Parts: sequence; structure tokens; C-alpha cells
Amino acid sequence: MRKYLLPEKGNFYKANLHCHTNLSDGKLSPAEVKELYKRLGYSIVAYTDHDILLCHNELTDKDFLALNGMEFDITEKDPGKPVFSQRRTCHFCIIAIKKDNVIAPCWNTERYHIGNSKKYMHLVKYDETKPDYRRYYNSYCISDMMHQSRQAGYFVTYNHPTWSCEDYPQYIEYTGMHAFEMFNGGCIKSGYDEINSRVYSDMLKSGKRIYCIGADDNHNFDPQDSPYSDSGVAFTVIKAKDLEYETVTSALLKGDFYSSTGPEIKELYVEDNKVHIKTSPAASIRINADTRGAQIVIAEENQTVDSATFDILDYFKYFTLTVTDHRGNRACTNAYFTDTL
Repeated sequence: MRKYLLPEKGNFYKANLHCHTNLSDGKLSPAEVKELYKRLGYSIVAYTDHDILLCHNELTDKDFLALNGMEFDITEKDPGKPVFSQRRTCHFCIIAIKKDNVIAPCWNTERYHIGNSKKYMHLVKYDETKPDYRRYYNSYCISDMMHQSRQAGYFVTYNHPTWSCEDYPQYIEYTGMHAFEMFNGGCIKSGYDEINSRVYSDMLKSGKRIYCIGADDNHNFDPQDSPYSDSGVAFTVIKAKDLEYETVTSALLKGDFYSSTGPEIKELYVEDNKVHIKTSPAASIRINADTRGAQIVIAEENQTVDSATFDILDYFKYFTLTVTDHRGNRACTNAYFTDTL
């Protein structure tokens, strides 16, 4: 029996799920970001300015969906590391599942602001019956913030572990995330190796059942025609019935998407203990799992491949697929667990 891992029906929507504007530390206004991303072929942008959760529903139109969100940052305090660049930090974004939910969780009325965000903190809505939330750089506090955000109705994504100087001992202890950034375009364009397949493997093998996304984390200080531009680098492609807010966030919760820096995944399904994938022209397509058993299809010289079929071996607990084009760009699926197929 055939089971589609990406829905058989619906539309593919290109999304940037991590974005900064001049409301915090970006250069462009929210409206300017919308127009830029529409020109780049995007249908969805999650506005995740640092430390301020503001409503951007007025930017939504029939061809563009604005998602409401914010980014938290929690940085270690170590007197032996006097420079910020030496310190570990944890950043994660939250995206409202319902468009009218703009009550910021884990809010502090006085602390934590980056760039221009302090100017707009008075516009943030929060639960005034709760005390100010203090952030501490440890797994208990960070996981508590992620769990509180989930319970408050947000989709939680853990961001750019490489830029954050976080290694296995830190990120493996975090709980409460829905997804993490496989690709972070802004970090890639800044010189960081922010292609995090090993981090995903670590998390999956530890028992986490999470998704992976691609996002720009754009700040837009370089012109769009510059090779250093941080817009249009990494993205998430969501398959959904339409561009309505809660249809799209429901697709996020179900994992009906893939992450990419270029290649497209057009069809993905399992049938008779095999997984079938159709893609844009690629240099290779491979399957990996929690143990040995990798398989790969590689294009002949001066040729491309655009489909593959792989065996789902009996001992796989989960598998992922990766598409690589001739420029080295990748598309990655979420992990699919065999006990749910």
C-alpha cells in the first residue's frame, strides 16, 4: 500500500522561517522584507525578530503569508570568556500556530533586547499575572523555555548550533523543540559550516523525533545582488492545501515539508517496503539511517538523476533522504520512523 511522506495533493510553498527586520537588528522594514521575498519566489516568511513578538497579519495577502514569531537568545556568563564571540549561546525561534496568538511566553519586561527591539517592547503582549522570566544558560532553563513556548501554542525551532558554538554536550540535553535548522543561510554566507546533518543524526539517535528546516536568518545588510547577500540562501518547502495561516502551521506540525539550499523534492512515498523519490535534476540522491545501510544513486558524468528507489531495510529505525545538485546544494527530508509507516 502506498503512503505519501509528502502529501500527494496540495501546493508547494517556499518559506523562510527565520527572519530579522529593522524592528530588531535587521536593515529592512517588515514590508520591505515581504517585497524582497516575493521577488525571490517565496510565499511565506516567519517574522522572528529578536526578543519581540509582534503581529504582522496586515502583511498577508492572497500570494503571501506572514507568520508571527520571535527569536530567543540565552548566552552563557563566563568571566573567563570576556568577549561575546567566545561564549556559547542558544538561540531558538517560536512561530505562532494560530494567527491571533501573539502572547509572548517567558517574557521579561526589563531585560533582553537586541538592536532596536527595546524601542518596541512596549507593544508586546504578555501574561501580566506571571513574574518576569529570567534566562540562564543551562539545559534546564532552555528546555523549560521551549516547553513553555510549545504549551503556549508555538512551533519551536532550535537555531544555528555551529554559529552558537554549541556541541553535542549542550544540544543533546535540550528538549521541547519541534525542529532544528539543518541549514542557516545567513551563517553560511558569513563563513560558518552551518550545514548540520551530523547534529540531526546525533539528535535522532538520542531518541528525539524532530524535523529539520532551512532558513535564511536574514539581516539584509548586503545588497541582494552581492555574493554575500543572506536572502534566498536556505529555505523550507511546505506542502499544504492552501496559503491560509493555520493550514500552513498545521503542515509544519505534521512535518509536511523539506529543507533545501537549492534542489527540489517533487514526490516522496513508501510502497512495498521501498521509498520512492522524484526530484529536480541532481548529481546524487541518497538514503541514510540510524545504522549502516546507506544507499545512493549517482549521475553519470555530464548527466543528472531525478528519481530513486531505495530499500527500507528491516533494521532501520528511521531514515532520511538527501538530494545534492552539481553545485553542491542540498535538499534534506525530515526523518521518517519505520514504526509509523
